Amino acid sequence: MSLTKRIIPCLDVNRGRVVKGIKFVSLVDVGDPVELAYFYEKEKADEIVFLDITASFEKRNIMIEIVEKTAEKVFIPFTVGGGIKNLEDIYRLLRAGADKVSINTEAVKNPDLIRESSLKFGSSTIVVAIDAKKIGSDWEVFINGGRTRTCLKVVDWAKRVEELGAGEILLTSMDEDGTKDGYNIELTKEVSNGVNIPIIASGGAGNPEHIYQVLTEGKADAALAASIFHRKEYSIKEIKKFLQLRGVKIRLEGESTL
Repeated sequence: MSLTKRIIPCLDVNRGRVVKGIKFVSLVDVGDPVELAYFYEKEKADEIVFLDITASFEKRNIMIEIVEKTAEKVFIPFTVGGGIKNLEDIYRLLRAGADKVSINTEAVKNPDLIRESSLKFGSSTIVVAIDAKKIGSDWEVFINGGRTRTCLKVVDWAKRVEELGAGEILLTSMDEDGTKDGYNIELTKEVSNGVNIPIIASGGAGNPEHIYQVLTEGKADAALAASIFHRKEYSIKEIKKFLQLRGVKIRLEGESTL
């Protein structure tokens, strides 16, 4: 695992537009996905994540056209998830220009897809997204854009995902999503301690201190955020300068992205 931490804007896409909600509901239009991706590249984001948040629930196809347009304009790595059902979908997204794919619902329904895709395309291209919600005293995995409970325990599933060959986990705390009250440090730390693959923390970023906390106390390898960037409350450069001053190893302007 790299010691350099990453800052990743998340573009939640719903029917071709970037949206943002709170706890996976109350979606508000934010803008065009390709233009926003281009903006964040200029802002010195390390990577970008596109998630088609209603594709699996609505049983829609993956967003190939958006991926192709983004690949023409954006040259930092980007990950695409939402509605991926099989190896052909993954192949089409990678061929269209995505650097990685994120699988959530289908990974739970068909865990063999994780193994097969990591063998075929390389584990570094396969990200498994885990949407977590506190139920009683433990965290459980939810699918279908947070609508469907699976009764899978998050840490157990994270370990299984690693065994199956995933190269990275995108961990979202549904309870914190969009609240800007801070990441779920306890959840992130527990999953980070349970596996050896990188963890991207998601859900709850409200200020630079929250990002610092999840990268240090939470032991995340990357921090994903949406609201604070979309609403221009903080720039990526501001966040990175803040982290650097606090001793976090971060990639700054002019440094290689490789």
